[in-house]
Amino acid sequence: MAAALTHRYDIIAHGRTNSERQGTLDETAEKRLISETTEIIGAAEGKPPKGWLGPWISESRVTPDLLAEAGYSYLLDWGIDDQPIWFRTRGGKRILSVPYPQEINDIPAIVARRSTGTQFSEMIVDQFDEMLAQSKSGPLVMGIALHPYLVGYPYRLRELRRALDHINKRNKLLWLTTCGAIADYVAKLPSGTVPGDS
Repeated sequence: MAAALTHRYDIIAHGRTNSERQGTLDETAEKRLISETTEIIGAAEGKPPKGWLGPWISESRVTPDLLAEAGYSYLLDWGIDDQPIWFRTRGGKRILSVPYPQEINDIPAIVARRSTGTQFSEMIVDQFDEMLAQSKSGPLVMGIALHPYLVGYPYRLRELRRALDHINKRNKLLWLTTCGAIADYVAKLPSGTVPGDS
């Protein structure tokens, strides 16, 4: 946590353990999971996290409700669009769904589909180039999910650097940012700008 705070990383809650599927818990147990995770991170960071990515990217039918009730402002579990979308919750609060990369994610790409480092790099570049072209008609969010124990091997890391260099060469056309900064920006937009807000 000290290193994360030094570098000003976004701290996003991700449950107690990735061996626990949030979506299979009853409401009381899920509420406890969210509460315990929030308290532990809040104590270590000095403030509660604003964003949530469920363990196994798993949600129950009440997860957005429980997160909004616990003070979260955004979640990352819904791969439903390349733009943020507001969800309405049972308490009348809203919570923002920020796009999370299900495909441009080294776990399913490398572990499940057995892509090579080169193939994963090509996926990133192709995704970026296509989304950059599409973004001429409206803003889009492209994320890359990386886990150092997978993509950090030297033979994969070299290919990842190649893909990131490709993106960075076009940085004047982009906003290279964090999920939290996206959520903060969207929250300040006029009502009706983002789907689900009106």
